[in-house]
Amino acid sequence: MKRLDVGLGERSYSILIGLGLHPSLKDQVQGRSVVVVSQAPLAGHLQTLKSFLGDAPKSLTCFELPNGEGAKNLGELERLIGCLIEAGLGRDGMLIALGGGVVGDITGFAAACYQRGMDFIQLPTTLLSQVDSAVGGKTAVNHPLGKNLIGAFHQPQAVHVDLHWLDTLPDNEMSAGLAEVIKYGVIADADFFQWLEANMAGLRAKDKTLLSHAIATSLAIKADIVAQDEREQGVRAHLNLGHTFGHAIEANQGYGNWLHGEAVGAGMLMAAELAKSRGMLDDEQLMRLYRLNKAAGLPLKGPAQMTPEQYLPLMMRDKKVLAGKLRLVLPKGLGQAVVVSDATEAEILAAIAAVQTANH
Repeated sequence: MKRLDVGLGERSYSILIGLGLHPSLKDQVQGRSVVVVSQAPLAGHLQTLKSFLGDAPKSLTCFELPNGEGAKNLGELERLIGCLIEAGLGRDGMLIALGGGVVGDITGFAAACYQRGMDFIQLPTTLLSQVDSAVGGKTAVNHPLGKNLIGAFHQPQAVHVDLHWLDTLPDNEMSAGLAEVIKYGVIADADFFQWLEANMAGLRAKDKTLLSHAIATSLAIKADIVAQDEREQGVRAHLNLGHTFGHAIEANQGYGNWLHGEAVGAGMLMAAELAKSRGMLDDEQLMRLYRLNKAAGLPLKGPAQMTPEQYLPLMMRDKKVLAGKLRLVLPKGLGQAVVVSDATEAEILAAIAAVQTANH
């Protein structure tokens, strides 16, 4: 069992990474009214959790969200809060998010809103949620006009990463999670990027030793960044590499038709092409990113039917837009990132076009 700590003063919490759930989870729910939020494909995992917790909770209610990214909306949030009211939860109750990023995001937002704030625990079951969305306290639902535009910062009480959850994860979901893993190498750790190049096949094969290292390294980077900048006023923005382009893809295609990690993977290439055009990334570094994305099973371009011009209005709805200026995270070599706010429309369109016409 590996343990990492997110240092946020009175809001600090631990991330536990291992095979199986840690006994401390029982202690955290002991004597409390608990609502577990999940989705239908995770019924087996839900049964495992209920058996593990036994009679530790005072009461346990299960709430099922519809499948897919489409569940992250205000209607489902209202339905979830209705469940909390009917279950009689007070502020001393607890929510548990058992699932991927969709479940974690909407559960965390409900915990932030209900009775002005209550405790919740993240039990992430996808690679993407284990290395990214379950940690850091970003909670949100989508609006038809943009992704994650309605939300709050609300840190969990703990994050339990059980590698066994990944055994049943489909290949495309594994690839989507690996996009976020690659991101950490690009923005913060060139040696980790090189390690991923050497071990990508084993990661896709779900080798537990390799996954444990990749997840722990990714989360150590994220925990350090979150501790420095909880509310994304500075360095935390680096975690959004590829996301502004990727969110535009998701909004254009309809949430869930492209997995979040797939869209981020294509978006990282667009950011990298823009960085190359500015002399921040050389040809070989760019090719290494293309090759690693390919090895991870990620798309090497955006949707074929989406024109570069369709990206811009959607990108301008991004949360990083300040004073009408689009702020983009770009790689500076491999292992560093910077935020730029002076990219022209022509530069952005050219970078998107470069990805769409690249032959790799």
